[in-house]
Amino acid sequence: MTPANPRILPYGEAALAEAAALIRRGECVAVPTETVYGLAADATDSAAVAGIYAAKGRPSFNPLIVHVADMAMAETIARFDDEARALAARFWPGPLTMVLPLAEGSPVASLVTAGLPTVALRMPDHRAMQGVIQASGRPLAAPSANASGGISPTRAAHVVSSLGGRVPLVIDDGATEAGIESTIVDTVRRVILRPGPIPAEALPGYGTGATPGAITAPGQLASHYAPSKPVRLGATRPVPGEWLIGFGAVAGDDTLSASGDLVEAASRLFDALHRADASGRTGIAVAPVPHVGLGVAINDRLVRAAHPR
Repeated sequence: MTPANPRILPYGEAALAEAAALIRRGECVAVPTETVYGLAADATDSAAVAGIYAAKGRPSFNPLIVHVADMAMAETIARFDDEARALAARFWPGPLTMVLPLAEGSPVASLVTAGLPTVALRMPDHRAMQGVIQASGRPLAAPSANASGGISPTRAAHVVSSLGGRVPLVIDDGATEAGIESTIVDTVRRVILRPGPIPAEALPGYGTGATPGAITAPGQLASHYAPSKPVRLGATRPVPGEWLIGFGAVAGDDTLSASGDLVEAASRLFDALHRADASGRTGIAVAPVPHVGLGVAINDRLVRAAHPR
């Protein structure tokens, strides 16, 4: 019988050893990164990757990000040109995912790439995810550790609330730092596929947007990161029955940042949505967030959260 809740272990050698053992057995483990908590499994094991899709209820056409420990591991999976190497030197380890051509003989399972000739690759900058990759000796496919389309988890409790016993182990290393998922870029077409903690200003020469209707990277579904309640954006005051998430001068039941700090707002975004969804109100309203710098990534998540399912 599937347990109602997973085992939760604080970050440490015991947690890393147990997580690595589970991954080598083909199971999934929830692990924090600097962005959000990820649901990690062996990216080279088709059955293990299928377990991620099953646990999340994730559409099979939506590809997964593969997390690696170092460049040596990365180069067994994808082909790097000069542009990709320059980005890796500048931003790895860190919250940048690159969509790259698959290397010849790449060991990742075809389910990871959703049958595409490219792979989304990232080198995380977090002791827990790095520790599990190194202890297991496997590259790890790791989408956010929540039910597909739901609010991304920035705390271990969010994972438990969303997935329950569908994951056997959660490594708890506190709240994540960035609070939103990684920036994703296509290095061949020089396009930002998903905004994130690394803003467009830090990626000169890169345009924005993707081919309409095409799913080439995670986080491109129109409805994504969504609470169970309807979300209204650009609100300066709530209507009856709404929980208002404020920003800057707009106060509410909660706030992303009373001082208007976009870094603070990004780190608090999913936490605030979880609290709003758990409230007794029937709807969620969110104050306007400036569409500059990190605000572009915040608004991307909010628009998808508000999209009708």
